[in-house]
Amino acid sequence: MIQLPNPSIGSIFGPGSLSIAFPLSLSLSVCPPMAISSCASIQTKGSTPLPGAGAAAGHCKYTGQSVRALPIRILTVGKKRSRGLQLLVDEYIGKLKNYCIVDDVQIRSNPRNARDVKAQVDDEDAAVMNLIRSDDWVVMLDENGQDIGSAQMAELVGDAGNTGASRLSLCIGGPYGHGRQLRERANLSIRLSTLVLNHQIALLVLMEQLYS
Repeated sequence: MIQLPNPSIGSIFGPGSLSIAFPLSLSLSVCPPMAISSCASIQTKGSTPLPGAGAAAGHCKYTGQSVRALPIRILTVGKKRSRGLQLLVDEYIGKLKNYCIVDDVQIRSNPRNARDVKAQVDDEDAAVMNLIRSDDWVVMLDENGQDIGSAQMAELVGDAGNTGASRLSLCIGGPYGHGRQLRERANLSIRLSTLVLNHQIALLVLMEQLYS
């Protein structure tokens, strides 16, 4: 059980944040704007407004309460990470593990070296689905997902512990996005930015939101 002293997502896992000490090369493209109402827009399948639906601007409903922290598994599809990126990820995970179990799983992009894009996405999709259990609470990070802020992210993590799930799985797709099976299986689809982030940058943003 974890006591939440303040409304930010970091209040679930720990104070402070990491500073990036080396330059990152990053290419971002702008998505078309989406009309999403801020707090009540986070809805899971079945349309009960969970998780994160109660977040008012900057406020988390779990402030001052104890919550059940599920083990977290982060599934990332992509190429081999650079040493610098992996050092950052490992540092975040080391700090997060003081508060909950965190498992970082890398899935190789295009695992069967398919030449066709659809076949590549299907192969990645199958690899991801093989790692998801029936009792996982699955959150898919997607550029067309619902907008989410830090307070809503805190509620998402807290609400996941009330679903009866045994683990929170956060899925980051490869260069061509997620496959059909994961899209049908996901309990929730979110986006961390109105910008399109490659999977490595999305991973760093996600880790920061879980910890900072």
